[in-house]
Amino acid sequence: MTTFIPAQATGTVDTVAATGAASYAWLLILIPLASAGLLLLLGRASNRWGHLLATLASWSTFVVGALIAAQMSNAPEAARRFQQTLFTWIPAGDFTVDFGLLVDPLSITFVILVTFVGSLIHVYAIAYMEHDEARRRFFAYLNFFIAAMLTLVLSDSYAGLFAGWEGVGLASYLLIGFWNHVPAYAVAAKKAFVMNRVGDMGMLIAMMAMVASFHSVSFSEVSASVASIPTASATVIGFFLLVAACGKSAQFPLQAWLGDAMAGPTPVSALIHAATMVTAGVYLIVRSGAVFLAAPVAATAVAVIGAITLLFGAIVGSAKDDMKKVLAASTMSQIGYMMLGAGLGPIGWAFAIFHLFTHGFFKALMFLGAGSVMHGMGDQVNMRRFGALRGAMKVTWLTFMMGWLAILGVPPLSGYWSKDKIIEAAFSAHTFGATEAAWIGWVYGLVTLVGAGVTAFYMSRLFFMTFHGKARWTTEAEGSPVHPHESGPLMTIPMIILAIGAVVLGAALSIGDTFVNWLAPAIGELEHGHPVLNEYVIQGATLALVILGALIAWMKYGRDEVPTSVPAGNVLTEAARRDLYQDTVNETLFMVPAKGLVTVATVGDASAIDGALNGLGAGSQLLGRLVGITQNGLVRTYAAYILGGVILALAIVLGFRL
Repeated sequence: MTTFIPAQATGTVDTVAATGAASYAWLLILIPLASAGLLLLLGRASNRWGHLLATLASWSTFVVGALIAAQMSNAPEAARRFQQTLFTWIPAGDFTVDFGLLVDPLSITFVILVTFVGSLIHVYAIAYMEHDEARRRFFAYLNFFIAAMLTLVLSDSYAGLFAGWEGVGLASYLLIGFWNHVPAYAVAAKKAFVMNRVGDMGMLIAMMAMVASFHSVSFSEVSASVASIPTASATVIGFFLLVAACGKSAQFPLQAWLGDAMAGPTPVSALIHAATMVTAGVYLIVRSGAVFLAAPVAATAVAVIGAITLLFGAIVGSAKDDMKKVLAASTMSQIGYMMLGAGLGPIGWAFAIFHLFTHGFFKALMFLGAGSVMHGMGDQVNMRRFGALRGAMKVTWLTFMMGWLAILGVPPLSGYWSKDKIIEAAFSAHTFGATEAAWIGWVYGLVTLVGAGVTAFYMSRLFFMTFHGKARWTTEAEGSPVHPHESGPLMTIPMIILAIGAVVLGAALSIGDTFVNWLAPAIGELEHGHPVLNEYVIQGATLALVILGALIAWMKYGRDEVPTSVPAGNVLTEAARRDLYQDTVNETLFMVPAKGLVTVATVGDASAIDGALNGLGAGSQLLGRLVGITQNGLVRTYAAYILGGVILALAIVLGFRL
């Protein structure tokens, strides 16, 4: 059954028959899931061709998604949102959850991003993982990751979304710790897994609150009914959805796992940061837009968390020397922009998704570029050992440059069209919880401007330290020379395609508000804000700060000589190098008390429970030894026992008679 649901659901549902490619939406999940299962079941028998099957499965999924998107774009606006029930999943009396798919412009946007970028990453990984003995298993995990993410974005209920939500958590654990023979990598995988479970508890509690309030976890029923429940109840749901989003999208205060997630192979980093896991939280917030409209305090919390995180990630990225960790901090910051936009409501939803979409291309490009640099530099990631690579790796340099300019927001590249729209929306904000005032727009707007300037600095620092300046090509361990070289076509071609997207995608989707209008059937019409500054002034200020940040980075890391050892820094620099002490805070607040509790429990267990059991055992042994003394095997002894017993019995009887 296929049901069309109006945007911003009102409870009125028109039922029509699914036709064309849209009726095969279930293949989007089945194809990569079946491929992953087959590769895992066949094991080593598929070593020689498993990577090819996985890549074919990913591209096939993209083709199905593209056909559905084409059908949807040619349909009238009212026919661009349908719900397809596949089977009854949870029958529990009068509470039933069906497993179904919600195919609309929002979910299909994610489908195109996940499958297209994910497929390019598959192609890249064929060469990157060429010499890994477990390459087939790696590709099975990639396929599973794709299937889980598509389950997340295509499900028509929070329960189905949660199934995909847990799937991407499992996939990330398997891929981050793929080289688990290195203890630090296994620890990083566990860290990501545990921190995401904290967010998952938020998701579970939010769903419990939905069942209590609506007796349903369906997107359509929750959206249609949320305005009728008390604001306090909607706020509880909104806050716990935010907790879930913070865990999955590495937002403050659940962001500490993201940098350590760089332990996985670089294609994994590209997939997590560009198209799958960290984008899930933004999707959840925008898909739950009706909840946050009914809970303005929770919506404000989303925006505040986004504002904090975008600055947090930018500051951390400014001090890192590990190329991949700089990009990880950048993702944290850029997702912060998206969360801020999502927290602004109808003036920011479309722009948050727009930036998520363009960011997927240029961030995947830069991670693959980082992998190419590692490939040519003997797997090193320390930028202080790079420099002047533009001559040895021209394709990597040129394509990475496109990603660098895009994330800076330099016109006319993609980031300019998407990130700058969030900055303008931030200046249009006028609500902070129950407060309405112009100063709110100033606060949000200035935060985004500062973030843009700092982003320009640390991303330019990365670019100049890696590709410009003087060559510092030695290994850290022995100081022996390395010989950088360009990667092969299986790695460079995906980078070239993503670079083209980084250049033209933003402008192409901005013409005539194409992308905003495309999303309207799913999230409603864009609400035009009224910024506290003229939009041209905002754009000029943004560009000026970007140029200033890039210029400072050039003077310090492009023109001047970069030391190969880490110089002493000020207090802020040292704090940024240590991720603003996020691990220290977590250990102090959670790990140390937990260890203390375990210690107390262990002492209690040893002295009380173990003591009681050991005492019982010792008493039983003593009793056994005492009884054993009487059992010597001599007949006369036993006869004496009998005689003594008879005399004692007679004495007792006579005593009672007297």
